[in-house]
Amino acid sequence: MKKTIRIMMSALLMSSLIACNHKAEETVENPTSNKLQEMETSVTSILTAEEQANMTADEIIERLKKGNQNFVNNNLTTRDHSEQRRLAAIGQYPKAIVLSCVDSRVPVEDVFDLGIGDIFVARVAGNIENADIVGSMEFATAVAGSKVIVVMGHTSCGAVHHAIDNTDAAGLGMVNLQNLLNEIRPVLDAHKNVVHSSKNTEFANMIIDENVAKTVADIKEVSPTLNKMHDDRKIKIIGAVYNMETGKVVFK
Repeated sequence: MKKTIRIMMSALLMSSLIACNHKAEETVENPTSNKLQEMETSVTSILTAEEQANMTADEIIERLKKGNQNFVNNNLTTRDHSEQRRLAAIGQYPKAIVLSCVDSRVPVEDVFDLGIGDIFVARVAGNIENADIVGSMEFATAVAGSKVIVVMGHTSCGAVHHAIDNTDAAGLGMVNLQNLLNEIRPVLDAHKNVVHSSKNTEFANMIIDENVAKTVADIKEVSPTLNKMHDDRKIKIIGAVYNMETGKVVFK
């Protein structure tokens, strides 16, 4: 009787082990297979001269909007950066140049679901224009063929907040920062009858919007080349604001 019980228990144990082994085989993923599948679905190409030439400014803006939707939905395109880097070494044909704030929380290429060779990116605190930035825009468009200039501000912008609160950067020994904040102040001068406080989110967001519009206007004013290209509809110069909480970019 004891021998029979031992045989039955051994059989049950063996059956259980076999079942567990089958289950493990079903659930364990093959990392090599997954890596190969990811490589097969990754984008390997970069923007070509022909593709750049055939796109209109409006089409580029729509692509930026679609890319931002991908970012918001956490559905970024998988890219083979090694292959794209190799192809990009031959030449570049970006579709646009984006002027953004230096804020580390605004990853410009990711925000528009773009990769190597897709856009030029210029960054400066408060997304203001200066001679070097405008010169870079002239290079991006008149020389390199980009058809859209985007000035992109963002909510919770530290530079704009310090300008609103009238931070005395010069008094702290930061004369260059003070000069930068002074570039934003003309927007505030139009609201002298309002208490200036960055804690007033609605007011701060309004100044962020207006600062973007001011930069767009300033670019056209200081660059006859860009202004003429814009008037001739060869390029578009537009503003946009990135929402730090939602990831959404609203074009102006």
